[in-house]
Amino acid sequence: MSLLSDLINLNLSDDTQKIIAEYIWIGGSGMDMRSKARTLPGPVTTPAELPKWNYDGSSTGQAPGEDSEVIIYPQAIFKDPFRRGNNILVMCDAYTPAGEPIPTNKRHAAAKVFSHPDVAAEETWYGIEQEYTLLQKEVNWPLGWPIGGFPGPQGPYYCGTGADKAFGRDIVDAHYKACLYAGINISGINGEVMPGQWEFQVGPSVGISAGDEVWVARYILERIAEIAGVVVSFDPKPIPGDWNGAGAHTNYSTKSMREDGGYKIILKAIEKLGLKHKEHIAAYGEGNERRLTGKHETANINTFKWGVANRGASVRVGRDTEKAGKGYFEDRRPASNMDPYVVTSMIAETTIIG
Repeated sequence: MSLLSDLINLNLSDDTQKIIAEYIWIGGSGMDMRSKARTLPGPVTTPAELPKWNYDGSSTGQAPGEDSEVIIYPQAIFKDPFRRGNNILVMCDAYTPAGEPIPTNKRHAAAKVFSHPDVAAEETWYGIEQEYTLLQKEVNWPLGWPIGGFPGPQGPYYCGTGADKAFGRDIVDAHYKACLYAGINISGINGEVMPGQWEFQVGPSVGISAGDEVWVARYILERIAEIAGVVVSFDPKPIPGDWNGAGAHTNYSTKSMREDGGYKIILKAIEKLGLKHKEHIAAYGEGNERRLTGKHETANINTFKWGVANRGASVRVGRDTEKAGKGYFEDRRPASNMDPYVVTSMIAETTIIG
């Protein structure tokens, strides 16, 4: 008699050319990830080979019941770390039957920015530091924290080791390997300042692919946490008080910034970001005012300031960039629940197109 695990782990390629494609899209809240699977006749290598599909938008808060059909367009393909073999994950964006992007489709506008000749010529690179908090499912309280109580103060948990400091490492490491398997350019992980909080980094990724990779990395994390019976929170300040919030620091460079003399280009870009501080803050994630207080390694939400090696700044420039006279900078304002399509394209639009 087969065990359930035996059937889940069946290698389909031994007996059929058919593959399973898991279509992924973003739901009505702008943060909820939805997906469903379909069978395809054989392996595919590009999104262009995949059929469009549809879903009931009235059940995701994206369409009325009397006209509920939403069409999803395949945009990026990744290997499926859950089904493995030739099976794939497919990142999609959503449109009306008439071909218009629905309001929650932020990828469409971002793709327009990245296809602008001036932006394309600059080969924008992004490195996104995605922080998140693991919660105990039944009580909605951070993993490793006593129910109804608090752990010891912050200090020993950042990059910490040991059963009393690192909570959920099995989930974090499984996610790391699954992302590498999928083909996501995940570049690292670490435990964060608040216990139960972790971070993974995606990049350097070019243009629109940064958004695709962050969203699929989030999807894989949610799926692994689902298996583990743990909840993933992207809330920018999950626990009030003297605890660090969760952000999505966005490291950014252009071709001009990476070349000799690039430091001057970096300073001009930071100046442009400062002039549009309010517009960026409005687009950098909900609830960010609870995180950007001027404490816990943040700048106040109403103030724009930059500095070299200053983790209390809105924008930080690294010592190595200052010394080399070229490189990249870090926008520390985005919240953990930001939309990477919005943030990456907005930074490019402000600093390049103007």
